[in-house]
Amino acid sequence: MADKEEKKENETVEKKETEKVETKENKKEKEMVPKEDYDALDDHFKRILAEFENFKKRSKKERESLYNSILSDVVESILPILDNLENATKAETKDENYKQGVELVLKQFKDVLKAKGVEEIEDLGETFDPELHDAVRSVQDETKGEKEIVEVYRKGYKIGSKIIRHSMVAVAN
Repeated sequence: MADKEEKKENETVEKKETEKVETKENKKEKEMVPKEDYDALDDHFKRILAEFENFKKRSKKERESLYNSILSDVVESILPILDNLENATKAETKDENYKQGVELVLKQFKDVLKAKGVEEIEDLGETFDPELHDAVRSVQDETKGEKEIVEVYRKGYKIGSKIIRHSMVAVAN
């Protein structure tokens, strides 16, 4: 009798183990997604990922554009101060220490602008370009080439390809 009870217990344990294995297989079958659904989900995921990458690139470009716009507005309001410092270094003075101090401030000012990507527009001896220069005077000079800049009244500045301020120049011929 003990053997029969032991056999029944073993059979019961085996049944339970078999049921566990079968339920695990059923769960796996239920968890498997049909290929069409998988492909649709995969396609949707790839599209969302591409859209997110485009968003990141677009927002980076917008941030850079906004930064350059704000920087150019600030620099444009400061340029008259730079012009006055340049004029101060050209002025005659008896106090050399004072003149050196103004020159140092001017150099420091230009270094800061250069570090921020602000560049002077090269003018003297160059060919007139209406996108970079404002011609305020025309000079007849046979020794100079056609549309050559012969005099600069006010320097121009740019950040990258964006013009902050056009140069005021005199053009030959």
